[in-house]
Amino acid sequence: MSFALTWLPKVLLDAGLKVAEVPGWQDRGRAEMGTVLGVICHHTAGPMQGNMPTLRTLIEGRDDLPGPLSQLGLGRDGTFYVVAAGRCNHAGEGAWRGITTGNSSFIGIEAENNGAGEPWPATQMDAYQRGVAAILRFTQRPVEFCVGHKEWAPHRKDDPSFDMSVFRTAVGAVLAGQVPAPPLIPAVEPSPAAGQAPRPTLRRGDTGDLVKVVQRRCQVDADGLFGAKTEAAVREFQRRAGLLADGIVGPITWAKIDAQA
Repeated sequence: MSFALTWLPKVLLDAGLKVAEVPGWQDRGRAEMGTVLGVICHHTAGPMQGNMPTLRTLIEGRDDLPGPLSQLGLGRDGTFYVVAAGRCNHAGEGAWRGITTGNSSFIGIEAENNGAGEPWPATQMDAYQRGVAAILRFTQRPVEFCVGHKEWAPHRKDDPSFDMSVFRTAVGAVLAGQVPAPPLIPAVEPSPAAGQAPRPTLRRGDTGDLVKVVQRRCQVDADGLFGAKTEAAVREFQRRAGLLADGIVGPITWAKIDAQA
């Protein structure tokens, strides 16, 4: 049975953001959500290595708290990982603007950051602001219902490690249309090589022969299924090629793949 928040990927994609759907996310959750009243912002306090090293914890939980721990994870490169479509254990006891039902009323975003002075990459922070704005716009909620975990539970939490007033101002600017939209990755190659049909942009969840081409170039099993292992291999290929390691095979990555054929 799928839970209610199945709209999350499309809302984020329509905002020009990078999205990776974690297998099984539609059916993952503690229970069904109530009416979404806002977003609670978190940081993971995880290790500094890797793009989203705490993803498994977000899915499975910890010894003291069962998962899922948030609907969304946000990697250091600005990719949103869709973890769950149902209620998650992310808020705990607290309150904001008279609301005390955190887990059933707020979507949780866990952004990858060690929480101990690690700088926030501009790409990640931009995606954080745009993602929150996209969710608030879709749910028709004002920017005041973007709340930090440290504001929800000030006596026991200190995340996220940035100024929430500044963050809300930036989210408000996105909602007001004062921030230019990010450049979208073309759905297909705008200028394919002579005699070659345009190839689509590929990402997690895609299937087919072109996925096999990518897998062979990235030296993973060519089963034609763009899953987590393929995404990790694409990220490593992109890092070696000096590209933004977003795990998405768009025109620039296709060109690098062709050059190494």
